[in-house]
Amino acid sequence: MAFEPPRRLVRALGETAPDGDGWLEKLPEAAQEAVALRELTVERVQEPGGRSSLVMLVRRADGTPAVLKLAPPRSRPAAERAALAHWGGRGAVQLLDDEPVTEGVLLLERLHPDVSVRSLPEAKALLEAAGTLRRLWVEPPGGHDFETVAERTGRQAEAMRATGGAEVAELVTAALSAREELLVAPPESRLLHGTFRQSKVLAGERSPWLAVGPDPVVGECAFDLARLVRDRVEDLIAQPSGPATTRRRIKRLAESLDVDQERLRGWTLFRAVESGVRALRVGRAKDSELLLEFAGWL
Repeated sequence: MAFEPPRRLVRALGETAPDGDGWLEKLPEAAQEAVALRELTVERVQEPGGRSSLVMLVRRADGTPAVLKLAPPRSRPAAERAALAHWGGRGAVQLLDDEPVTEGVLLLERLHPDVSVRSLPEAKALLEAAGTLRRLWVEPPGGHDFETVAERTGRQAEAMRATGGAEVAELVTAALSAREELLVAPPESRLLHGTFRQSKVLAGERSPWLAVGPDPVVGECAFDLARLVRDRVEDLIAQPSGPATTRRRIKRLAESLDVDQERLRGWTLFRAVESGVRALRVGRAKDSELLLEFAGWL
């Protein structure tokens, strides 16, 4: 079977490595080798799939359904493996191979790939997503190598400063100021999902909802929750009550997960501006416009 990467993956990886790094070209052969080594039967490649990895629905030699995931080094698959191992299936998809057989390849339990929490009505989706996220916030393992919130946002801040333009200058300044204030005295340090949103929570068998696709980071919980605040941003922008709805969402999420409301607002601002500026930098003008308008409400 030929393994062609989904267009969404090709486009997204082209944004993060515009000059290429050879991973996509080697992907078909790497996928064949990973399947053969584990004696797997491939059912299909998941479409449209994610933006940072190739996901295949497979069956193991005993017929057990599973998922084979291949990711390039820049997507930090080793960190994802370490986080999933630490969670041990609590709130997140379960690792099926305890040791990395092949670098950048993970064998995972099969969830329902086409049923995410995003399929629920908005209020219910937020409730279920928040409940899943709470289960992931645990003490990081001793001697861990996970990136910290300060380190990750430091890299992002540098990129934001390098993206000029008067149209984003005011929001960038506000976002960077918020980050500096938030890093002074963070209230806790937990292992975080890092890229959590409704579409990263899938229906499962052993638990109704489980998180997938972490880009783990260690820091305060409000940072992790901030991305969830802007879920379905296109719907928020489309309604006249968008700003008021966003404020209510911040209040509701902060109260339900015992997170400081103002800290959540600050990280929501930083992450929205960072995403908006990044989208602008790679030519996704419509996405950038939505994100920066949303950030302006904060």
